[in-house]
Amino acid sequence: MQHPQYILVSLSNPIWTYGPWKLFQLVLPPGVVIFWRITKIFITHLHGDHFFGLPGLLCTISLQSGSTVTKQPIEIYGPAGLRDFIWRTMELSHTELVFPYVVHELVPTADQCPTEELKDFVHVNRADSPPKDGQGRTILLDSEENSYLLVDDEQFVVKAFRLFHRIPSFGFSVMEKKRPGKLNAQKLKDLGVPPGPAYGKLKNGISVVLENGVTISPQDVLKKPIVGRKICILGDCSGVVGDGGVKLCFEADLLIHEATLDDAQMDKAKEHGHSTPQMAAAFAKLCQAKRLVLTHFSQRYKPVALAREGETDGIVELKKQAESVLDLQEVTLAEDFMVIGIPIKK
Repeated sequence: MQHPQYILVSLSNPIWTYGPWKLFQLVLPPGVVIFWRITKIFITHLHGDHFFGLPGLLCTISLQSGSTVTKQPIEIYGPAGLRDFIWRTMELSHTELVFPYVVHELVPTADQCPTEELKDFVHVNRADSPPKDGQGRTILLDSEENSYLLVDDEQFVVKAFRLFHRIPSFGFSVMEKKRPGKLNAQKLKDLGVPPGPAYGKLKNGISVVLENGVTISPQDVLKKPIVGRKICILGDCSGVVGDGGVKLCFEADLLIHEATLDDAQMDKAKEHGHSTPQMAAAFAKLCQAKRLVLTHFSQRYKPVALAREGETDGIVELKKQAESVLDLQEVTLAEDFMVIGIPIKK
């Protein structure tokens, strides 16, 4: 079975994709071919540097897909207003893709940004707006869960939660569903289940009937289910809105959080709707996240390769600031071509 690819996108920064085994950081330099089929894209917020690249990405995927037309759509999730932007861009550029796309819009709440910055794109209804067919869902906040349910399939549950930024921003939680436990070889033997196809059926949750008429259920021979992995990524923000983010990110295997400015400039960071290493680490600690990755650094901080010994304006200083909050638990600084493996739990 072909596994889906999930992308958590900041198109001016590294693009994080989550497949069934690892978290990938996808970088698109000239000449690089995307060999896998992207099925879902998630946009955190509608600042231009975080989504203007989306039409180009769709065109690139279409070109690399060849001339074969497919009915399998790419599903795009993002704040209200995204649907109209993509449709208008494709219309103005006379772009024809070899696949359909569907845009699901998240309706933000008024407390996700300063009042003067809140714009209502939900009721856009002009004559030249996107056709209603295939528009996708308009997703409202679940007030009880304090989150947005985006995807719930055989393998994953993807939810969004609210963040505070200069404009409404969202975080995403990608949760892998439980895997069936291992087969108990001794129980299989004791119950007289012959090796072969019956083992596979039981592993896949299907009961089998033995030659003597006895029915063996999966729960009779399977060990405890294996808990799924969880990855959470926060878009630009100076904090979460409500308790949805804390609940969804609790005990995350990997938490990706922006840290635009250093702790000495916390007031400035908050003024512009951003975070510092201390803020990111405090949230990770509150959620009891197992690993923190910092990203979205201001260009004023020198990359590791360019920093000189003793300098305090490199991104290594941001790492130290976050680790001091997490009691020296190692913090990862995101960089191009980074691949982070997340082992299957035992």
